[in-house]
Amino acid sequence: MVQMTIQVSDELAQRCKSIGPWLSTIIELSLTGFKTQAVAAVTEIIDFLCKNPDPDEITDFHVSESAQSRLRRLLALNEADCLSLSEKAELDELQRLEHIIIMLKINAAKLLHRE
Repeated sequence: MVQMTIQVSDELAQRCKSIGPWLSTIIELSLTGFKTQAVAAVTEIIDFLCKNPDPDEITDFHVSESAQSRLRRLLALNEADCLSLSEKAELDELQRLEHIIIMLKINAAKLLHRE
């Protein structure tokens, strides 16, 4: 992992400080460039991380029922080979998002084991 130093305003520094160890995930989510309806799930996760949850809350986190329902629908359509191009793009983004969440939960679990 690389450590970076950047200059930001005092106000932004305070906001970043309050996010704690989840800042890198928020930056990653922000820079991934989600363009489909998956953005709604990304927004849910960023809003959650901005509350600086503790590692237990991270490992217990799940996206909303509506986001999970949407993913189940896309997976079913994919299984039936009935996805439109836009749905395929959304499913791809949701799978990238799932990977980011899994990595986030692994990092949270590591923090729990250090405590």
